[in-house]
Amino acid sequence: MAPAEAPSLRQFLATASAGQFFFDRAARVRVADLAGGTSLGGCLAALNGRSVLIATESQLTAALALSELDGIARRLTILPPDVDRAHLPALMADAECDAVVIDNAAQRASFDLPLCFVCAPEISPLEQTAPAAVRTEWVLLTSGTTGVPKMAVHCLAGLAAAIKPQAGSQSAVWGTFYDIRRYGGLQIFLRAVMGGASLVLSSAGEPVAEHLLRLGQHGVTHLSGTPSHWRRALMSPEIGSIAPRYVRLSGEIADQAILDNLRAAFPQAAIGHAYASTEAGVCFAVDDGLAGFPAAFLGAASGGVEMKVVDGSLHVRSPGAAARYAGARSGALLDADGFIDTGDMVDRRGDRYFFVGRKGGIINIGGLKVHPEEIEAVINRHPQVRMSMVRPKRSPVTGAIVMADVVLKSGGKRTEDESDVKDEILALCRRTLARHKVPVAINFVPALAVAATGKLSRRL
Repeated sequence: MAPAEAPSLRQFLATASAGQFFFDRAARVRVADLAGGTSLGGCLAALNGRSVLIATESQLTAALALSELDGIARRLTILPPDVDRAHLPALMADAECDAVVIDNAAQRASFDLPLCFVCAPEISPLEQTAPAAVRTEWVLLTSGTTGVPKMAVHCLAGLAAAIKPQAGSQSAVWGTFYDIRRYGGLQIFLRAVMGGASLVLSSAGEPVAEHLLRLGQHGVTHLSGTPSHWRRALMSPEIGSIAPRYVRLSGEIADQAILDNLRAAFPQAAIGHAYASTEAGVCFAVDDGLAGFPAAFLGAASGGVEMKVVDGSLHVRSPGAAARYAGARSGALLDADGFIDTGDMVDRRGDRYFFVGRKGGIINIGGLKVHPEEIEAVINRHPQVRMSMVRPKRSPVTGAIVMADVVLKSGGKRTEDESDVKDEILALCRRTLARHKVPVAINFVPALAVAATGKLSRRL
């Protein structure tokens, strides 16, 4: 189903209120100033109809360029900061880029493109009428793959398919632990711009405590991140500096432990977890405080989304899905019926489905399949566990054995009862899991690595 046509982001600039801002660590920009001004130095006409690579170092300047160029550029390809620069030539060729927007003049030499423009957070008067509107394609890079990333082609109508106007949204202040140059963060950026809300952006390398303090200073009301983002935030004493009205999780499996911990931390907030992917778009949100999703969601769900389970994998047909991959290298995106195989495995228990892991993330234990996320959900139930990551270790007998790295709520400080806690975790696993899924060893660690996507860094 093709999404209904949506106005361009430039049209929302004209309706922005005086109190709507983009904030980052070092600056703020009044969104309404973009209605009669530009961050791009008056180059809108030169970029009209072009295929533009957004390759800024700052999320703030990326937000400005996206706001201005939707409806002007033919295509906007958004480059995340963690992409291997060795892949740039292939990515630019697949996206047919003929222009680039940067925010650091020293970057010019990295891009062999006909046009290069510098975006800055200082807004200058727009001395010309904006060029004739075009229907802009948005190209987003996928994550979690080796080699050159695939690029999913969206339109604004599809990206905004799950965004519904809400009463009082203009008084909202959105925040996100995500980078807006990935799908999850881009959704929050669009919710803010199209809802008339302010947006507090994260900054690369900023400590969690400082980010939380900034969110509190700007009065964040709506805050989004992955479960790993939230687990790290809950470990910080500065979590008390925020009091959001709405807490949102996505990007990873939201197990019952993290939902319960967030409910305890923010008893007055609405807490929801959403399922989305770069290719399939936003598929559904769950607001009942429980992990998983109702089995009734299968078939025709709200918003025109249809879902089915094939061999344990969730398949989705949605108005928010990407139309195709850019370039011939990536292969087909949709099957003959318009469904996307998400690769996310689910298991039905009673009247509810639960996510158990990724199709490509399975650990093979002597021919038996193990999803790390299933074991982590059990370990995370222990009252002294903040987060965990299950990984394989080579075994000459079974090929692999299961190990678990665990962060305790004590924040890595050694306690006298650690051996008791380890025994309790293993006992919990033995009561709940099949024998081959029980970790051979539990290692207490002070922290777990989280990738730029906000997900646990897994090396299976």
